[in-house]
Amino acid sequence: MAFPDLLDKIGDLGKFQLLQNVALLVPIILLTSQNMIENFSAAVPRHRCWVPLLDNGTAQASLPGAPGPEALLAVSIPLGPDQQPHRCRRFQHPQWQLLDPNNTATNGSEAATEPCVDGWVYDYSTFTSTIVTTWDLVCDSQAMKPMAQSIFLSGIMAGAAVYGHISDRFGRRKVLTWNYLQVAVSGTVAAFVPTFSLYCLFRFLVAFGLAGIMMNTTTLLMEWTSAKSRTVTMIFNFMGFSFGQMLTGAVAYGVRRWPLLQLAISVPFFICFLYSWWLPESARWLIITGKLDRGLRELQRVAIINGKKTVQDTLTMEALLSAMREELSGDQATIKLSTLLSTPVLRLRICVSMLCWFAFGFCFYGVALDLQSLGSNMFLLQGLIGAMDFLSKIFTLLLMNYLGRRSIQASSLVLAGLCVLANTQVPQEMGALRSALALLGLGSLGSTFTCISIFSGELFPTVLRMRAVGLCQMEARMGAFLGPLIRMLSTHSPSIPLFIYGSVTVLGGVATLLLPETKNLPLPDTMQDVQKQAVKKLACPTPAAPSVLKSTQF
Repeated sequence: MAFPDLLDKIGDLGKFQLLQNVALLVPIILLTSQNMIENFSAAVPRHRCWVPLLDNGTAQASLPGAPGPEALLAVSIPLGPDQQPHRCRRFQHPQWQLLDPNNTATNGSEAATEPCVDGWVYDYSTFTSTIVTTWDLVCDSQAMKPMAQSIFLSGIMAGAAVYGHISDRFGRRKVLTWNYLQVAVSGTVAAFVPTFSLYCLFRFLVAFGLAGIMMNTTTLLMEWTSAKSRTVTMIFNFMGFSFGQMLTGAVAYGVRRWPLLQLAISVPFFICFLYSWWLPESARWLIITGKLDRGLRELQRVAIINGKKTVQDTLTMEALLSAMREELSGDQATIKLSTLLSTPVLRLRICVSMLCWFAFGFCFYGVALDLQSLGSNMFLLQGLIGAMDFLSKIFTLLLMNYLGRRSIQASSLVLAGLCVLANTQVPQEMGALRSALALLGLGSLGSTFTCISIFSGELFPTVLRMRAVGLCQMEARMGAFLGPLIRMLSTHSPSIPLFIYGSVTVLGGVATLLLPETKNLPLPDTMQDVQKQAVKKLACPTPAAPSVLKSTQF
């Protein structure tokens, strides 16, 4: 595996890598905002039926004695289960007897009611408009909001399946540039569509492009760095997700109209599209796929940026062919997606990785997607989640160089699952304890995401890496798609969804122990590299086992 040696010559942690990290960080921040924005753009404000006595100025003015708004509300809207004005029903006729001090609650509950046939009145004190108020996604249409979220998440799932294969065939940078343009155009159009169905369509297209951005960003960063500096390089990428969550709360706090909020997080992708043409293609991918001339030019270009101008004279085609002789000797054209399942070593890796990605998406989106159920101040809560995510990722990245990938991924998944399972035993009245366990679980899932994003890319060869990562991302989105649906089981018992989330997550953590450790190992480029790693591990004598255990017993 000679490509790491080429990276050492041109600089694997120099000016180029710094510029590349900054260029790729901005889209990741914006990407996170796209993921979380419907906590705000689809927020459900307090609402009630429109009634003439309250909302028709002429009708109210003609009333004798002019009762106050509270009295008119009492005679027009029945009380709901929470003893507040009902959100979806109104009296067929005003119940004036309810203003009688001697009236009993029974008299009001027996009166005939009807749905909100004339529309709704919304509380605009927090948001000037949301998609809920624009298209009346309440009462009988309240299922449309989770449907929009599911359509969005299914877009990421579909994008992960498609763009993984396309990136392995046409290149990482070229597909990434297209993804930026796709998100910019689709997100901008979504802010102006006249119907809910068109909104869902263009949000699906946004999500489709986001999947490609996530996969290609991580892969480009990994393939332009060596094993010793890979974790440091990935810090900037993962911090983008944390900053994005904090930015989402800040932007949503300042922009309370959903079309403007959608534009604020979509238009900047046009800038990302323009400067992405500067980003070089992955030289590792170019060389492995036989595009040697382009790969050599990209290596020489990076060497100049990193101040290694003297290397350009020695970095010739002959030197490249000599260094990569072993990797280029194999027939890479025969490598297909089916190889992941037909090769025993890769089959175990892809199955376990897909399970872990599924567990992460399933638990995270199942527990933390609806901020309105977690607290009244959604803006502050979003910022706190981002801050906790930042701390957990920093902690994880620092530990990964010492404890390795496998132990961190296994322990973070198990801890997250145990926190969720523990909440099945905590009474609803102990809100502070339940919140603390939920936040600890979310922090553990942040650690999981940090580790699994690096670990998954290191397990597969360059010729199959994007397709393998695409399958894993697809499983994560499948879990995200199913996670909110499991909450419907709470009608039978509030503990059932939490038990399922926690059990699946613990299972993923335990399964991680079946994977090999990849700490400080160079990225495998070919199938031969993967086979050599597996054979080398099996060839280790039995007395060496304690040293392996020692490195993972943490």
